[in-house]
Amino acid sequence: MDAKGLTRREFLRDAALAGVGLVAAACAPTPSPTPAPTAPPPPTPTAAPAAIPTATPTVAPTPIPTPAVPAKDKIVVGMARPLSGPLAVIGDSAFRPVYETWVAEVNNQGGIYVEEYGKKLPIELKIYDDKSDIGTMTKLTEKLILEDKVDFLWPACSTAFIFAQAPIANKYEYVLITAEGGATTIKDMLPSLPYVFISLSFSDWYQLPVLADLLAEKGAKTAFIIYIADLHGIEYSGVAGIEFPKKGIEIVGVKSVPPDIKDLSPIIKEAKASGADVFCAFAYPDQIMPATAQSMELDFNPKAWVGGPGVNFGFYHTTFGPAAEGVIGFTTFARKSSPALNELADKLYKGKPEEINDWWGHPLYWAALDVWKAAIEKAGTLDQKKIREVLATEKFETVLGTTWFENGLLAKDCHPGEIGQWINGVFEVIGPKDKATAEMVYPKPAWPKK
Repeated sequence: MDAKGLTRREFLRDAALAGVGLVAAACAPTPSPTPAPTAPPPPTPTAAPAAIPTATPTVAPTPIPTPAVPAKDKIVVGMARPLSGPLAVIGDSAFRPVYETWVAEVNNQGGIYVEEYGKKLPIELKIYDDKSDIGTMTKLTEKLILEDKVDFLWPACSTAFIFAQAPIANKYEYVLITAEGGATTIKDMLPSLPYVFISLSFSDWYQLPVLADLLAEKGAKTAFIIYIADLHGIEYSGVAGIEFPKKGIEIVGVKSVPPDIKDLSPIIKEAKASGADVFCAFAYPDQIMPATAQSMELDFNPKAWVGGPGVNFGFYHTTFGPAAEGVIGFTTFARKSSPALNELADKLYKGKPEEINDWWGHPLYWAALDVWKAAIEKAGTLDQKKIREVLATEKFETVLGTTWFENGLLAKDCHPGEIGQWINGVFEVIGPKDKATAEMVYPKPAWPKK
């Protein structure tokens, strides 16, 4: 700041003067001596002149530079997927056709707009083969996060794999929206897994309660259950053991089967001997396909034959043809469910082999990817915490209509269907009844004669 004036001091110049007293002579006969002269007082010291202050020049503070946003030209998404092994048949028909089509469509539009970078970023996929092995999948998931440092993680395949992957993603605070795989066991854990979002419908969300309602309404009284000895089979058989008796359906037999089983004929014979109205095979295609073939060979034709996942895929229909009539499985949609879902079916299936059709998960996976993209655009950043907050609290428009996650689960209201059945060569939605595209056929037609 400039000084307005300087202070002036006057220098003191007074000198102390000594006066000389005159002595008068006394009249006494002896004269008095003359007094010695008095010493003058010391001079008063002169004060040193005060220092004149110098004006301090004003210096502008050095600005702290704002950190530049690192250059970014793509969004890298990592996956550990079953490109080989027994789960490859599910992966190739379930999530894979969706993510390949969806990513190509988004990239053709320039990518995802991220406000933080002021531009659209295309998606690059980094995919490792987990060989349908859980241990390999978990190692690859950590490699993608810690070594490859991918921007996002997309899901592994199947219930047990999702159960193993979810805590890893949550530990490193990576958003994980799942695809193939239920969550009966995970459901109660989701409050402690805030970065995990389940897209697929599953046993008690809300398939088996709907199935029990349908069967009971048609008069089913007994059921025989086989299930694969992994988390998927355990979850479904356990929920059926709760929901079926609620509706008066007695479970007359339950059998666990190993994943590598090929000959199911002894169990099929036991189920036939039980006289059960309903036969349920809660297993994967590697068990569903031989179970169907051996039911036909042994002329086991219950009033309801339920299986999945497997029955919901196009390859089930192309394998068994007319014999698929009346077989029940899990679904969410048919072409008649809505114009938007019919359009999605065209996008995914038109001009392609029927084998890749999936009438259960495809619209849910597609909607989940749309919600993921919308959450990034809403957050304006690739920051996982901010995106997670948007996913947990916002609603979006997708092929399902208004779509949102409820406590980590794709809201039940968003499901276009739960239970399906092959009717006249189409896998129709038969339940819940208010979303059905066809009436349930019960009892199922007899297996065609060879």
